[in-house]
Amino acid sequence: MKRVDAHLSSLGYCSRSEAKRFLKQNEVCINQNRVYNTSIKAKHNEITVNGENLDDEKLLILLNKPEDYICSHNDAGKLIYSLLPQRYQNRNPKISTIGRLDIDTTGAILLTDDGDLNHRLTSPKKDIKKIYEVSLEKPLKGDEKELFASGEIILNSETKALKPANFLKIDEKLAHIEIVEGKYHQVKRMFAYTGNKVIKLHRLNFAGFKVEDLKIGEFKLLDFELVNRSF
Repeated sequence: MKRVDAHLSSLGYCSRSEAKRFLKQNEVCINQNRVYNTSIKAKHNEITVNGENLDDEKLLILLNKPEDYICSHNDAGKLIYSLLPQRYQNRNPKISTIGRLDIDTTGAILLTDDGDLNHRLTSPKKDIKKIYEVSLEKPLKGDEKELFASGEIILNSETKALKPANFLKIDEKLAHIEIVEGKYHQVKRMFAYTGNKVIKLHRLNFAGFKVEDLKIGEFKLLDFELVNRSF
């Protein structure tokens, strides 16, 4: 059990110092009884705000990232977190992206405020699958499938070969590629290795989660407990 103000501040509804005013301006109830005392203790599932249950204690979000948004808390420019409700942005601990997508890359990205799940889904040992749709400057040569599956590509500045990747040609300048690593600019560098240039990159799938039902910039909440048990 925690104090009401501790629940509200950790979930981003208000700060501890703002809690008294928040309780006056909003109908905060414990077991359907309105409260005004911020020091009262209660369980998470006993509290409602304006008739709604509190947000989950742990969040897992699937977002369809737009172009020109940055996966950072600190950089200048448009930050990916600005696409979330303000109270999600105010949570403590903070919500962070699970891995990153480049500023010009769109598509599936997960965000969570659970550090352990974040670590597991970014661990190189987990071989988390990521599927990208790749638009290319020049036509495919025809040997990309065998090359990427070989497990013999060593990118510039790397000493270890990439793990095998699956490749599917869609048309002359469009392909899907599935990787299990997340090296810096990996997909772009893989195609540069073949003498081609990626002009557009969209992640279709991360860890089995797809964004085909989400418009660019939209997000949805996933079942944190289910995913946490799965990984």
